[in-house]
Amino acid sequence: MITKVKTLLEGKELQEIVTVAPTTTVIEALAVLEKYKIGAVLVMENGELKGIFSERDYARKGIIKGRKAKSTSMNEVMTSNVITAKVTAGIRDCMELMSNGHFRHLPVVNEDDKVVGVLSVGDIVNGLIKEQRTHINFLENYISGSIAG
Repeated sequence: MITKVKTLLEGKELQEIVTVAPTTTVIEALAVLEKYKIGAVLVMENGELKGIFSERDYARKGIIKGRKAKSTSMNEVMTSNVITAKVTAGIRDCMELMSNGHFRHLPVVNEDDKVVGVLSVGDIVNGLIKEQRTHINFLENYISGSIAG
């Protein structure tokens, strides 16, 4: 059984797609991260994904570069070339994408490339653990059934 991204999205506690505009300031975006207790927010304009902003972006492209949170916009610090996953993808493929790309948040798109959610590395790891438990339970039941029969 390969767990699909769609299954993980359906099980997420936060179903809302949290976004900010490209003109949003860093301090405003950080307030959004705090409000929703998330580590990254999508930067969207007119329903189109323009980028993603994470706490890591602020540390590396904001603070270290001397930018001020109250006057710096998302355009200056967001990651622009965002890698996405299709809703039909398997979670192992997502883990590989995230591992190879060294990022922790993965926007998910449908067949029309419309954003339908975001998965964190934690979501993926939890999905993999659940998948492994299912496999182990199946094997234990199979072995128990074989030995008893």
